[in-house]
Amino acid sequence: MRRVKLKEIAEINPRKSEIDKDKVELVSFVAMADVSEDGIISEHETKPLSEVYKGYTYFRKDDVLLAKITPCFENGKAAIADNIPNEIGFGSSEFHVLRTNGEVIPSFLFYALWNKNFRLTGSKKMTGSAGQKRVPTDFLKNYEIPLPSLSEQKAIVAKLDRAQRLIDIDKEMLVKYDDLIQSVFLEMFGDLVGNPKGWRKLKLKDFCEFENGDRSSNYPSGDDIKESGKLFLSSGDIQNGKFTVKDSKFISNEKFDSLKRGKCKTGDVLVTLRGSGTGKTAVFDCHYDEGFINAQMVILRPDSKCLSEYLVRQLNCPPVFKRLINLNSGSAQPQLSATSLKKFEVLVPNIEIQKQYERKARQIEGEKEQIKTSLKKSEELFSSLVQGAFG
Repeated sequence: MRRVKLKEIAEINPRKSEIDKDKVELVSFVAMADVSEDGIISEHETKPLSEVYKGYTYFRKDDVLLAKITPCFENGKAAIADNIPNEIGFGSSEFHVLRTNGEVIPSFLFYALWNKNFRLTGSKKMTGSAGQKRVPTDFLKNYEIPLPSLSEQKAIVAKLDRAQRLIDIDKEMLVKYDDLIQSVFLEMFGDLVGNPKGWRKLKLKDFCEFENGDRSSNYPSGDDIKESGKLFLSSGDIQNGKFTVKDSKFISNEKFDSLKRGKCKTGDVLVTLRGSGTGKTAVFDCHYDEGFINAQMVILRPDSKCLSEYLVRQLNCPPVFKRLINLNSGSAQPQLSATSLKKFEVLVPNIEIQKQYERKARQIEGEKEQIKTSLKKSEELFSSLVQGAFG
């Protein structure tokens, strides 16, 4: 099977001068935010051509859009413009546009670019300053892919479509389980703002012990950071109300032992006080028994009146989270103070009702884990098919 450069089978960033302005009045407009990391155009607008002709990227229906700027490129923002209502479209200036010449079908070209191997290669070729790096046009033009016959391309795309649909189904199921957990919470505890069920209100300081990190000159830095040892936690370890160990840092056991405060253990509630992650909350419940929080976090230890899991679920409920964030001070660097957090009021129902909810929630979480296992297998299948098709 012959390999071809993209410039041999597709026009890269076609010129808008080919548009007959006398015949085109309205066009579809696609912002970067409208292209999802799942490979679709989720939103679009219709705008006058005169409004977007200057300063935006031109494309036509069935062209492939590829984000060229970091981190959108690495995150997989790409799509086929096949669901726009107008024949002509414009979008973010941070898109590359690829238009097939007949030797390749758009969906085959899309899959050739919408995969981890391509993104890994492209990320190494990006140019520009930090935060503004972009995939060069020349790299795109000279990137090589295998080119099977049109019938083979259609067969490969059909397989990849089926594998991707399995992934989509699993992701949709995970969202439904999250919605179910939230629905059960609201059914049992009601409106957390209006409190129609009359649950007692307590300030966090009334039932939680607070502990800040050790901010003395002994704070870990430089050579203290290791590849293994005790976890050195940051707000990045909290995702969607859960504690995750992914790109975590570590400090040596000796350093950990020398620290006086900020040591968390299983069951502690972690809250981020500063930065873009302000208000992020999770229970420390991973296979590491203990860790040390960074200077932007605080530890809450509820007493017997409240379960850690229940407290985190309440703090992460949108109306409660909004109330929490409203305590922010500072414009350039949003932050919560431990003092204001201590005075923050939450609803604390009878402990037995909390336990009933947690039993239901854990059952649902168990079913979610099965879906996550299925999702992992689906993603592995997709990656295998992509590897077989594009090498």
